[in-house]
Amino acid sequence: MISDADRDEPMPDLIQRIRARFPTETEYDRMLTRKMERRTGAGFRNYDLGLLAKALEAMLRDVLPSKFEIQDLRWLTGGASKIQVGFTLTYDGPDDGPVTEHLVLRMEPPESLNATSRMREFEVINALAGTVPVPTVRWVDEDGRWFPEPALVYTWVPGSAKPSRAQSRIAGIGINYGADLRAALAPQFVDLLARIHTFDLESVSLDHYEWPSVGSSESARWQVNRARRVWEEDRGEDLPLLDVAAGWLMDNLPALDHVSLVHGDYRGGNFLFDEDTGRITAILDWERSFLGDRHRDLAWATLYPFGHPTEDGSEFLATGLLPTTAFFERYEKASGLTVDPEKLTFYRILNEYQSVVTALGSAYRVSKLGKTHQDVLLTGLEATGYLMALQLGKDLEEVL
Repeated sequence: MISDADRDEPMPDLIQRIRARFPTETEYDRMLTRKMERRTGAGFRNYDLGLLAKALEAMLRDVLPSKFEIQDLRWLTGGASKIQVGFTLTYDGPDDGPVTEHLVLRMEPPESLNATSRMREFEVINALAGTVPVPTVRWVDEDGRWFPEPALVYTWVPGSAKPSRAQSRIAGIGINYGADLRAALAPQFVDLLARIHTFDLESVSLDHYEWPSVGSSESARWQVNRARRVWEEDRGEDLPLLDVAAGWLMDNLPALDHVSLVHGDYRGGNFLFDEDTGRITAILDWERSFLGDRHRDLAWATLYPFGHPTEDGSEFLATGLLPTTAFFERYEKASGLTVDPEKLTFYRILNEYQSVVTALGSAYRVSKLGKTHQDVLLTGLEATGYLMALQLGKDLEEVL
């Protein structure tokens, strides 16, 4: 039995026992192990802009061959897990004189809601350039060489994550785009997901990703074990429902029929759009991406918290954009891939399980230990965990 105090200050033997129980992808294992090994360290400190400016200057002196100037360094809002700062950089380009870029620094807090890899973000965003709209990645600090924590620097992309008139919601939950924006955004949202899932993975280098075997349940097992491991590391209470869910998931691991690049958090709030034209300008937040089953994204985008009913209450709009049936029909046409109802059920239950783990495990632990700048938001996020647990219970009743 692991106590709450043990999770607050995990000893090396405990970390190794949990790793052995829940084998997962190498890079996720590295990130989760790093999280636990650093858990006994200092809590969140106020990273003032002066400190981050010095770290940024140190990095730029090493990566740029010319003089540079940093201007308009400022905090950015949004996001539930990363520290984000905007700035303008001017430097001498190698060929065409002075270059001015608007950039974003994206850095981990001492412990994040999601223990994920900046190298994965760096690789996948570079790989997808020209296929789907993404920022241009400039530099990555994989292990905190220059910055207090691992960080990424990429270009600023104009756009909004939600309509200007929309009510503020936690982490992009239940955004209502309105009829006009829905009509413009929905086809793009589905078509871009199809492009991601059919992207030619053989054409790029994704060295920090693990390639699962087609015909095996390897990918599903990795994803389930990652969620189970996080629950074991972070939870503050026992929840028998999650034991039942984990048992069902391990007994029903589906075989993989096609290796896709999976975004891992594809929904409203994680893409930017131009409010005047309705054009999607960027897909963001690739930190949970992996190679595996497309049904993980399909089930995630259609989860209840991310959508809402139509104005007349007659239909549920997936991600607040289009009815679920229409979503799947358009996706099949755009991708040439099938949507398997049984795999959707599996990944819906896995996604609900993961959501409860994040809200009642990670959000609780990170807030309790004072490891993040978003402690108030994450404490509020815990409430959504019980609502998702209720939905998970209902779905398990159906399959059991």
